Amino acid sequence: MLSVIVDTMHAVLAGVWLGGVVFTTAVVSPALRAMKWKEHERVSVRAKIGKQYARVGGINLALLVIFAVLDGLLTGFGTALYVECLLLAILLGLVVVHGAYFGRRLAGLAEAERRAGSEDEARARAERRRKLQRLSLRVSQADIVVSLAVASLAVV
Repeated sequence: MLSVIVDTMHAVLAGVWLGGVVFTTAVVSPALRAMKWKEHERVSVRAKIGKQYARVGGINLALLVIFAVLDGLLTGFGTALYVECLLLAILLGLVVVHGAYFGRRLAGLAEAERRAGSEDEARARAERRRKLQRLSLRVSQADIVVSLAVASLAVV
């Protein structure tokens, strides 16, 4: 009975994680881009959303890791669970890099763009920010792919 509960929680947590990542990448970010705000305002709002999501998502991801390990301990670590654990480690790395580097750096560049002393300086900061945003989007897309693989393995 306990193994069924743990296995179910493992699958549910993987699905919730995937849903959150897809929602923030495919819904929140495009909606913010559609707003007619100044870019630094949009980045600031996205940073605030990201900080709030990090709290909720971090708990979800930690519980997912715990339940994946518990599932393995109760049912035996097969190949699928070993692969999932490896993917979870990669996912943790992507999440840390995205939150610790991209979020803070983008917010800092948007603020520097807002405070720029000249149009040329503002344009240069904006270009650096846009390049970093494109890279951040690629990391988010990688996060979705890895999360999809984790969710698929969680239900195996």
